[in-house]
Amino acid sequence: MRIGILGLGRIGAFHAETLSALDAVDSLVVTDPFADAAKAAAERFGAEVVDSPEALLSAGVDGIVVAAATDAHPALILAGVEAGIPVFCEKPVAKTMAEGVQVLKAVQGSDVPIQIGYNRRFDTGFVNARAAVQSGELGKLHTVRSTTLDPAPPPAAYIAASGGIFRDCSVHDFDIIRWVTGREVTEVYAVGGNKGADYIKEAGDADTTGAILTLDDGTIAVVSNSRHNARGYDVRMEIHGFTDSIAVGLEDKLPLRSVEPGVTFPAGTPHDFFMDRFTAAYRAELTAFTEVVAGTRPSPCTIEDALEAGWIADACTLSLHEHRPVTIEEVRQG
Repeated sequence: MRIGILGLGRIGAFHAETLSALDAVDSLVVTDPFADAAKAAAERFGAEVVDSPEALLSAGVDGIVVAAATDAHPALILAGVEAGIPVFCEKPVAKTMAEGVQVLKAVQGSDVPIQIGYNRRFDTGFVNARAAVQSGELGKLHTVRSTTLDPAPPPAAYIAASGGIFRDCSVHDFDIIRWVTGREVTEVYAVGGNKGADYIKEAGDADTTGAILTLDDGTIAVVSNSRHNARGYDVRMEIHGFTDSIAVGLEDKLPLRSVEPGVTFPAGTPHDFFMDRFTAAYRAELTAFTEVVAGTRPSPCTIEDALEAGWIADACTLSLHEHRPVTIEEVRQG
């Protein structure tokens, strides 16, 4: 099949590399406002370069991957759907939830599949955790803990446009909690602080946060995030039930060290970047998209799924700013 890629920044170039290695993909068509980025992709992967999204949609592609700036996501999703071409779009659907709702309303009734990029759904550990929950082997759940700790904060320009740590970083935890447990979040309480880069505080954001999520069956989920984790990129989840408890991310590249005597775990070199931690998951995610394009599976992460994680992020943002519990229904629109 022939896949188009719109946007060739860090994640777009990574997707181009991944797609070029998939057996299902015969050729790539790429476009980017920066000609050098498009030229580099053409040279590395033998991609065809076009000068605009319109040209790409007219180039006989079977599916498109949207990796452009967030502001461009709504228009590119709608353009793909209007052209009848299956769409993969990196999260978020749009810069604001109001815009995301507009996109959802615009595509309702269409049979063109749309997949939003939440790669943890394709990580083997999280897949196994979901299967354990679904099988009932853990018993009734009572506690979930989810962690995302970055080794260093992104630059000031990124922070200013990110929408805040809950919308940019924690949203991955929110999505995977919903997916693994199969439950919805009903209420949140969030806290945050700033002990690191001044520009994060100046942007009105926190660099370290904690959130308590109440799920619709009474399970308590605890989410911990930080822009400062010098030992590496740390993504983990614990799921505790009345019969058993399991963990995702307890492996030799875990960026944590034990101070217990005689303990040598973890023994490997810590993960230092999200692409390192989730290389296989990204490949599985884009493989799934080729199956969506081929019509052999439905979208594994819909716009509706992405918006649900977004409502949790909005509720946590409001809770942080107003120092109070916030229900999801309080922030939900549309």
